[in-house]
Amino acid sequence: MRGIVLAGVILTIFCGIYQAEAKDTMKSLNEKEQAVAEISMWTARGKMPELKNALASGLKAGLTVNETKEILVQLYAYCGFPRSLNALGCFMGLLKERASQGVKENTGREAGPLPAGKSVVFGTANQTKLCGAPVKGALFEFAPAIDEYLKGHLFGDIFGRDVLDWRTREIATVAALAAMDGVESQLSSHISIARRNGVSEAQIREILQLVQSHALSAFPRGEENTGYAKYFSGKSYLAPLTTRKDLNVPVSNVTFEPGCRNNWHRHTGGQLLIAVGGVGFYQERGKKARRLQPGDVVEIPPNVDHWHGAAPDRWFAHLAVECNPGTNRNTWLEPVSDTDYTKAVSGN
Repeated sequence: MRGIVLAGVILTIFCGIYQAEAKDTMKSLNEKEQAVAEISMWTARGKMPELKNALASGLKAGLTVNETKEILVQLYAYCGFPRSLNALGCFMGLLKERASQGVKENTGREAGPLPAGKSVVFGTANQTKLCGAPVKGALFEFAPAIDEYLKGHLFGDIFGRDVLDWRTREIATVAALAAMDGVESQLSSHISIARRNGVSEAQIREILQLVQSHALSAFPRGEENTGYAKYFSGKSYLAPLTTRKDLNVPVSNVTFEPGCRNNWHRHTGGQLLIAVGGVGFYQERGKKARRLQPGDVVEIPPNVDHWHGAAPDRWFAHLAVECNPGTNRNTWLEPVSDTDYTKAVSGN
């Protein structure tokens, strides 16, 4: 259910972003910014192995040790102390591991002094500048303590630190919130704040796509499916899930980016598809396309021409189970044209 809810929220946000895309001339995220988004996403989701890889990629991309620590500390305000503490522990372990290998890190500069005065005062000024107007509301009148904590601690003590600029902090915040359940209102607010602070529409879209592509299901996305790229329109990713050949049941998780589909093809031994994330389509030659959502199962008979892939505006993932693997052979046919694809998915 988590992947379905998240995909729906992100799709709604995409609608507003795509309207502004034609006016957007800024570049997509650079390598360092993408690392910030990935670190934040995996911190919020509590996935330590993936976070460790993202942290290493961040150091390689040019994040300093202090910048990375600052991201992880800030995120406690959005995903809680447990996630933040676990992430800091993961980072500390990675640094020790790299030090034992003789790697010299770029520590980076320490944070300078906070502005003079009370944090609630300069924090209120920071919040107003970030949001473009004073932030008020019935909720803050109902619980004035939370308003003071937000202004004084989050926007004062944390956002007042100069290790990271506000633009980078908002990239981290949007990525973390997009990876969490039940925070749609806060995500929408921080997308607006990110825009105000220099994050382009293309970059926001890239952050959301990054999160959505990794949040479809409990199964790993895997690496880009370059070995079969010539048989796909768009990018796909492949994660083999079974390794024991004596069990004779090959199963892989296949993930499609929005609009991606494979060519027409057929299997001499048939195939099973089990949808596990997002929204996709399956079509047999001469029949109407079938819309697929998590939990749907497709039983593909032997030697039947078919294709499957993602909806135009949604990521999609399914498990592919190879039937009769000892004798099953796959024959790739012609691509599904844009016209035929659009016709197949329209009205579904």
